[in-house]
Amino acid sequence: MKEDEWVKRMDRGAITILVVEDEENIRFSLVSGLRREGYQVFEAASGQEALELAQCHDPDVVLLDLMLPDMPGLDVSRQLRRSSQATIIMVTARDGESDVIAGLEMGADDYVTKPFSFSVLLARIRANLRRYENVEVAHGEVVQVGSVRLDPASYEASFDGKSLSLTPRLFQLLLFLARRVGRVCTRDELLNAVWGYDYSGETRTVDVHVHWLREKLHAGAPDLVLETVRGVGYRLVVSEEWN
Repeated sequence: MKEDEWVKRMDRGAITILVVEDEENIRFSLVSGLRREGYQVFEAASGQEALELAQCHDPDVVLLDLMLPDMPGLDVSRQLRRSSQATIIMVTARDGESDVIAGLEMGADDYVTKPFSFSVLLARIRANLRRYENVEVAHGEVVQVGSVRLDPASYEASFDGKSLSLTPRLFQLLLFLARRVGRVCTRDELLNAVWGYDYSGETRTVDVHVHWLREKLHAGAPDLVLETVRGVGYRLVVSEEWN
């Protein structure tokens, strides 16, 4: 999406958000607040209702509670990701690393832990939406690093012609690192460039996504190694074993 198209879309208030939350008071508060901000909002109290609404309305953002009455939120995320490129933000009381990684594995892009302030949630939504106007990440020529091919136009990543099946956020992260192969990128640099956050202090988001991207590369693109440079950040390198 070109930046001018994005601005027009924001001016029309055409960004749609699906709120999936079974607690009525929380859902009402979120829906009311988001509508006051000018977003088009749909609401669901169960996983099945969320999947049906997503199929009908193709939301741009899904705020997904992980504890739902009919099915786990992780299952909802996995099913949504099969046909949707929406930004999925987990809203959960669970903040353990294993819980967050499980959510990312099922296709989520970000997470917010309960309790949270509406202003923080709104900042997260806006930051995630800014991925569409990040010209460097979202546009440009095909990148080839090692045996991995990254196509920014289609968000497709492949290793020797076989798809790596990355979520949009993991694709953006890998693309950013691939364009700087061999160079150390700090956590704040990655957070600002890929997530659009303009403040520090949320680097755990980067760490969790790097963990999952590293697992994806290990399983599907073994010639790329995502190294941790202690106290600084991360660096993508091509393994000498595959040269």
